[in-house]
Order: sequence, then structure tokens, then C-alpha cells
Amino acid sequence: METIKNYLETMFANLPNTVEVKNAKDELFSMMEDKYSELIAEGKPENEAVGIVISEFGNFDELAESLGIDQVINQESASVDRRILTTSEVINYVADCTRRRFILAFGTMMCILAPVGPIIFSAMGDAIGVGNLVMIGVLLLFICVAIGVGAIIFSAFINNEWKFLDKELCSIDYATAEAVARSKDENQMTRGLFLTIGIMLCIISFIPVIVFETIFQSPINILSDGLGPAFIFVGVGIGVMFILMSSAKDAAYSKILSLNDVDTIAGNYEPVVKERKNYVNNFAKDFMSMYWKIVLCIYLIVSFSSFNWGSTWIIWIIAGIIRKPLERILLSERR
Repeated sequence: METIKNYLETMFANLPNTVEVKNAKDELFSMMEDKYSELIAEGKPENEAVGIVISEFGNFDELAESLGIDQVINQESASVDRRILTTSEVINYVADCTRRRFILAFGTMMCILAPVGPIIFSAMGDAIGVGNLVMIGVLLLFICVAIGVGAIIFSAFINNEWKFLDKELCSIDYATAEAVARSKDENQMTRGLFLTIGIMLCIISFIPVIVFETIFQSPINILSDGLGPAFIFVGVGIGVMFILMSSAKDAAYSKILSLNDVDTIAGNYEPVVKERKNYVNNFAKDFMSMYWKIVLCIYLIVSFSSFNWGSTWIIWIIAGIIRKPLERILLSERR
């Protein structure tokens, strides 16, 4: 019956979401269900029964008048066609989004790690009395920033082949919507784990400084003056990377589930309705869809204008904390 249900949902996918159409869909499903049960009772194999039901009830032109939706069918025929994404396309899109987010997260981590070189080599120089040693650290800083910014820029080009999702009318069928919703639910554990690890790393990154300062209290010490502060940036860098990676697949799943037209049957599949977010206006919708890109722009502008890479990483922490409350403010109460 699942095959028949999916076929029925595909038949009605692009029809308007009206009471008339929904009643016709329910009536046709009841007829198909009765026929299927009758064939199974006669001893027909399941696959053969499904084929007979689809061949008998799968022609909309013949059924439209008896179902009372012939005018709706004629109007739908004149409407703009939507590109239906295949399951393989959805899988590839999610994979590309995950890869893009990983490269973006890696680039951000490298930018945050940039001050580690100057901190460690400055402490080493003070410890052994070689002041110029800090220049090696400065060189490493520029290398880290170059790698980080390069990775961030490169990540922006990974999803170029999927730009049609924003430019063309696209949709997914019922089976794909259910599969995507199921995958999103299954991903919540991984998302929560990544987010938790990222936050914990950011919090505990200060512990080495406290420990080294307590144990090693000499005026010049590479552990308290070098490794301790360096561990802050290492912990925060890896933590921010985990935080950014936590929502990689989730964002891709949400994008796929938002493709269907809200005025059609396909736009009101249960998995699609569950995922839909109604913002107070279009500006709020566009702002939240571009949220992390805006944060990235702010981070790069502030970092390059102040060159204070040792502190600007806090922008990512603040952005992650305020995102959910901000989204709740911008969401309307209507669902």
C-alpha cells in the first residue's frame, strides 16, 4: 500500500491545496485501497496487485470528472511546471552542503588558530633570550590566515551547481519528503553531539591557562606564557569548527523540505508543514537564510580592520548563542 500511497501523492502533488482536491484525493485513495484489498483476497501477488491498481486508477484524465476536479486539472495543466528533484540529487545536494560547511568551518578554525604562532614563539623567545624568534610566529600567523581565508572563499564556490534551487521552481515528491524528514530526525543526535562538543571545547579552553598559572609562577615560563594562552585558541578554534559543522546537514534538509509550493498538495505534506517556518516578513526570511554568511562577513571585516584575530573569534560564539532567540522573535505565530 505504501507504493500506492506514494503514487497517489505524486498524482495530486501540484494540485491546489483546497478542500475539494483533498476530498477527491481521499476518495480516490479509498477506491484504490478497496481494489488492492480485493485483489489480495483473490490471491494476487502484492506487486501484481499494485500494478493493476495503478493501471486502473492512474489516469487523471479519465477520473477527473467523476471525482469532480476536472476544472482543477485543466487549470493545473496550464500552470508552470516545476523541476522534481530525484532522490540521488537530494543525496548529492546534502553531501555538497556538508562538504561546503566543513571547508568553511576549517577555514574559520585556521583564522582563529592564527595567533597561536606569535604567542608560542614570543614566549620561547623570552625564555631563551632571542627576541627575533617572534617573527617566526608572525609568519605562521599570516600562513594560517591565508589558508583560512582561502578555504572560506573556496567554500563559497562548492554549491554553484545547486544555484538553480534558488532560481528555478523545484519540488520533491512525497516519498522523498518523508525520506528527508526521516534523515533529518536521525541526524539530530549527531547535531546535538557536535554542538555539545563544540561548546564544551570553548568553555574548557581556558583551563590550561589557569592550571599553568597556578603551577608555574616563574616570571618567564613557556607553559604559562606560551602554551596556556595558545590552548585557548586551539580549544576555541576546534570548538567553533564543531559548532559550525553541527548544522551542516540540518540546513540542507530544511532547504529541500522548503521547495514545494505552499499552495499545493505537495506543499502541505506532513514533513513539509512540520519544517515550514513563517517569518513576520520577507526581510526577516531573507535575513535568517543569510544569517551565517552575514556573520562571516562581520567576522572578516572586524578581523581585517582591527587585525585582532585573538579576540574576534568571540563573534562566532555570540552569533551561535543569539541565533535561536532571534529566530523566535522573527517567526510569526501563524503555522
